[in-house]
Amino acid sequence: MNNRSLILAGFVCLALLTGCAKTDRSSAAGINAGGKHQQLTVKGSDTMVQLTQAWAQDFMKAHPEISVTVTGGGSNTGIAALLNQGTDIANASRPMKKEEKATAAKNNVEPKEFAVAQDALSIIVNPSNPISELTIDQLADIYLGKITNWKQLGGADMNIVANGRDSSSGTYVFFQEHVLKKQPFAVTVLNNPATTAIVENVSQDSGAIGYVGLGYVSDKVKAIMIKKDSSSPAVHGTPETVLGGEYPLSRPLFQYTAGEPAGAAKEWINWIRGADGQAVVKKLGFVPIK
Repeated sequence: MNNRSLILAGFVCLALLTGCAKTDRSSAAGINAGGKHQQLTVKGSDTMVQLTQAWAQDFMKAHPEISVTVTGGGSNTGIAALLNQGTDIANASRPMKKEEKATAAKNNVEPKEFAVAQDALSIIVNPSNPISELTIDQLADIYLGKITNWKQLGGADMNIVANGRDSSSGTYVFFQEHVLKKQPFAVTVLNNPATTAIVENVSQDSGAIGYVGLGYVSDKVKAIMIKKDSSSPAVHGTPETVLGGEYPLSRPLFQYTAGEPAGAAKEWINWIRGADGQAVVKKLGFVPIK
């Protein structure tokens, strides 16, 4: 091979390597070199995992050019991943914390918050438990370890087994802030890694109690009514009582992006907040944003 052929071959190899590098960088950004297919990752809130998976299935049917990968891990995990470029979108069952916003500023990230659904934090007990309602204060006393037996609440002589989420959960944070008034959980509270584990524990233990998102309530457990205080009416957590502002433990569910969403992320947010996405919210037992 002469020198000219060697030089040409070198240019060809260099072009191929450059093309490969461009493809790799484009994939990391969510779009292949041809710009025809996009990848979108959504990570975070365990409460929102099943809802987001259902969103993803319907969204990909409407947008076959976009692939969506959904993982849980808790609101803390999702937001941390967003701030460190580990996900395109973070699911969170609580607003972003002050310290997370400080980390965002340090990382030159400007988070954008989108309410994508509403939820009733449902208090569940075993179906055999005769208790049908609790006040917020009674619920707090259970999780603070002040009330330890159901007979203290007019129920059976049976130890209370309180189930909660781990500290990476946005639901844990919401419960601690809105029920416990930021006081620490009792050391006897069982910390579960997932909402499904709480449902399973409560369904199998006659003395158990737990808190879960509305979409996780099933006939395996009994959702009880909640009273804001002793003089207030007892209210079931339902879409109607959430939309009407009557249920005292209602909350918005969020998705966060790093900056204004564009491309696949923009398509996703717009679809979720639109009629099709909100229809999925209703189907999964959660509450639409309006």
